[in-house]
Amino acid sequence: MPIEETDVLVVGAGQAGIAMSEHLRDRGIAHIVVEKDRIAERWRTGRWDSLVANGPAWHDRFPGLAFDVDDDAFASKDEVAAYFDAYAAQIEAPVRTGVEVTSVRRIPGRPVFEVQTSSGVIRAGHVVAATGPFQKPVIPEVVPEAAGLHQLHSSSYRNPQQLPEGGVLVVGAGSSGVQIADELRRAGRQVHIAVGPHDRPPRSYRDRDFCWWLGVLGKWEAAAPRPGAEHVTIAVSGARGGHTVDFRRLAAEGITLLGRAGAYRDGVMSFAGDLARNIAAGDANHFELLDEADAYIERNGLDLPEEPEARVILPDPPCLTEPIRELDLAAAGITSIVWATGFAVDYSWIELDAFDERGRPRHQRGVSVEPGLYFLGLPWQSRRGSSFIWGVWHDARYLADQIQIQRGYSAYAPRREPAARQLTATGALS
Repeated sequence: MPIEETDVLVVGAGQAGIAMSEHLRDRGIAHIVVEKDRIAERWRTGRWDSLVANGPAWHDRFPGLAFDVDDDAFASKDEVAAYFDAYAAQIEAPVRTGVEVTSVRRIPGRPVFEVQTSSGVIRAGHVVAATGPFQKPVIPEVVPEAAGLHQLHSSSYRNPQQLPEGGVLVVGAGSSGVQIADELRRAGRQVHIAVGPHDRPPRSYRDRDFCWWLGVLGKWEAAAPRPGAEHVTIAVSGARGGHTVDFRRLAAEGITLLGRAGAYRDGVMSFAGDLARNIAAGDANHFELLDEADAYIERNGLDLPEEPEARVILPDPPCLTEPIRELDLAAAGITSIVWATGFAVDYSWIELDAFDERGRPRHQRGVSVEPGLYFLGLPWQSRRGSSFIWGVWHDARYLADQIQIQRGYSAYAPRREPAARQLTATGALS
């Protein structure tokens, strides 16, 4: 099979890979996008059935195409997948589906990568790893299989009917964990949820979505999380038309709140005594944004309706005032655990010295320490908004600029012969 060559090879055809293709096309840079499954596969099969985007359609999109839904609606996962199909067709992205990359190596003595794929070898001057952050589901080794509980990661959860009869423990209270717990409760399940540190912004406030507020307050452009919040999740939901996540309300509706999950032994699971602290920190984050929004409205003389109910705090439920530190899962009727515990990256196919001791890319705004290698779709890659649909589009534009700059340097060739020196009118050499 002949070896194929291209300027840039983009690995992954999700939102990151499609955005990268658009910016490379606009600069006239030859490239190929390979995807082991289908375009936007994670949106198709790596999410639960009822998932919707966490940002409204007017905000969570690329500039070149609107969603085929109301601007203030939250697109379903299938609508998001169809959107990227349509976008790839619109920009005529050179996507090859069903092609898996198995290794990326540098050819010794040449500024070229040799990429082994399931359909042959591709040589490229630049490689963009656009596989995003959701690569390897993380399930802590806490509850052994022998415990007899049905355990799955949130990426494998589809709907309540998928789980055996009985109660469910959801571990993790970011967007995924909260929405899954709420869906299970509405399906009639008894639900416990382990709540760790989190941010809890209002879904909307004074007639503006929180995405709008983060924009006008400059928070999307934050270059790094605030100290101590590097791993804090965001509890926000677009489900059922969008609503503010309120853990006290979830408790009032029948969900039992717990602190962070700890050890498991002989059918009993322990939980940290940090529930009240985590809820209080989430409340503080909520009120901080409300205060900043109010100040922005006053400073700019905006006529937006008052919303005093956004500051109403429900009474603390018993599970908050008398926190459960140990729970006999069988006695509580729990038969399933959904681990909404995030993902780890997996770049084992990149055989280059471009990662730290934990396997995370060493990079600056996606530009790797390994010349010619780039990463796209990482959380906080350049700003807070990097992992959102619109944010990855802007990060891709930056990487395309960097690739174009490097191609310019590579193309430079000094003249072999010095230019002839001319005599000036004074007889001096110029």
